[in-house]
Parts: sequence; structure tokens; C-alpha cells
Amino acid sequence: MAHVAEWKKDEVNDLKELIDNHEVVGIANLSDIPARQLQKMRQTLKDKATIRMSKKTLISLALDDSKKEGDINALNDYMDGQPALVFTDMNPFKLFKILEGSKTAAPAKAGAIAPEDIMVPKGDTGFAPGPILGELQQAGIQAKIEKGKIVVQKDQVVVKAGEEVSAKVASILTRLDIHPMEVGIDLKAAYENEAVYTADLLTIDEKKTLSDIQNAFARAFNLSVNAVICNKESMPAIIQNAATKSLNLAFNASILTSKTSEMLLAKAYAQMLALASDASEKDSGAVDEELLEKLAASATSAPAVEEKKEEEPEEEEEEEEQEEDAAAGLGALFG
Repeated sequence: MAHVAEWKKDEVNDLKELIDNHEVVGIANLSDIPARQLQKMRQTLKDKATIRMSKKTLISLALDDSKKEGDINALNDYMDGQPALVFTDMNPFKLFKILEGSKTAAPAKAGAIAPEDIMVPKGDTGFAPGPILGELQQAGIQAKIEKGKIVVQKDQVVVKAGEEVSAKVASILTRLDIHPMEVGIDLKAAYENEAVYTADLLTIDEKKTLSDIQNAFARAFNLSVNAVICNKESMPAIIQNAATKSLNLAFNASILTSKTSEMLLAKAYAQMLALASDASEKDSGAVDEELLEKLAASATSAPAVEEKKEEEPEEEEEEEEQEEDAAAGLGALFG
């Protein structure tokens, strides 16, 4: 039976202890990261996360012997390049964001795979005419001399996403100060609460996610208000909605209250003005003629009344004289 070196046993035990004592365990690839940049990243993660590089076999043994529940062994499937374990108590999405944010631009190396299209932009390269013009053209970049400078004629993709960067293109990109690659801790997967989250799940569009949450909240809020489901958020809106409906009902039914009295008076006044205006426009001519007729009638009838009143005393005097004459006649007859 082969003897296992003590340092390997100690390494496995140390890794197991770190795994069991942290809520989140991630597996990362540290390939092609310069020592200086790796040191800066460790400082960025200080008091937030611990990075531990080790051999793949030792990492695998530590994961297999872990006391964690769930399929933590699934992290073995994501050990690429130079593997390292990342230990933290922050949620894996926040860890992924921090690691992605700590990445820095780096020049392309020959043989590297382009993570996305690599483009050389149109414009002045800053180089004077010389051998570099031929190198640009050999790399498939359209360039010419203008006003004593080498100028790229149009935006041009020199390497498509997923393709390998050739040595010639890598050299040109470096001379043009184009750094299309990113260097940093590449988190492949992370374990938390018996679940393993891969990098594609940990990559979140924050603006879209926030927008989705806001839309979901708005829909839930509208549902709770319209269905009269009382909760902390919906109660103020439900009460306000009920108050508005009751006020509208009282107003439309002409029910006088402290809230509706001024509104109803204003409504009545406005209706009165509208009715008066409408009547004035439609009947103004007829009203004027009627008034004129009444005035004319009163003007012609007034003198007749006065003459009648003046003649009444004369008729009474005549009657009295007739009565006196009659009396005198009777006196003469029977005297």
C-alpha cells in the first residue's frame, strides 16, 4: 500500500475544515493570472472571502469527505485550468459580482480564445508610415497613409468570439494598445444550501432583474388593491379608493355632507348659469315681443280707467237730480 505524504493529509483536512465552516464554497479557475494581480484580488476579498489553491486530487478528496449536505461533489465537474476553492459567508451572487468586478483588461496572447468579437476601430493609429502598415494589412486590417499617419479605414473585427487569436493578430493588438482579454478569478460554480449554482446562473443583469422585481411588485399591488386584500402596502390605497368612491356616490346622488355641499352648490350654480344662457340665446326675441305687447296694452288701457273714474261722479249727480225731480212731482200731485 502506497504511503500518503503527511502534507497531503494535512492539506485535505484543512480544506475540509474550511468547507464545513463556510456557508458558500466556490470553485474557480486562476489560470493566466499574474501574481501581482492575484495579490490585489486577495486584498480586495480580504475579510469577505478566502481563496485556497491546491491540487485537483486533494480538492476532490476534501469535497468527497465534506459534511455538507447535498451534492457538493458536483463542484468536481467544474475544476478547469488551475483550480482553487473560494470560501465565504456572503451569498454566491454577491461573490460572483465582486469577482467579476475585480477583473482587469489584459492583452491577447497567441492561442487564447476570444471571449467576444475583437475589433480594431476606425481612425488614426498614431504610427508614422513604416513596416507596421504591411503588418496591419497582413493581419487583414485595411489601413492606409493619410497626412503622414497610418489610418485604419473602417471598424473591423479581426477575431470572432470563440476563435483562437493568432500570434500575428496578438502582436498587432498589443502594438495598437488594444487589450481585449480579461484577467481575474473566474468563478465556475458555487455551493450554497445543498444547491450548486453555475456561472451562467450567477450572471445577473441587475437592471433587468430590478425592473422585473418592480413590475412584479406593481402587479401584486394592483391585484391586492382591486381584490381588496388588506396588507401593509395595499391598505392606504384601498382606503383612499373607498373614500373616493363614496364621495362620488354622495355627489352624484346629491347627498349633502361637509365634503359635498360646496361641490353640489357649485354644480347647481353652474347648471343655473348654463340654463340661463341657453334660454337667453333661444328665447330672447320672443321675450322682447311679449314685453312690448304688454307695455302697449298697459299704455292704451290706462287712460280709459282714468276717464271712467272721472265720469262716475257726474252719473251720480244726474241720478240725484232725477230723484229730486221725481219727488217734487209727487209732492205736487198729492199736495
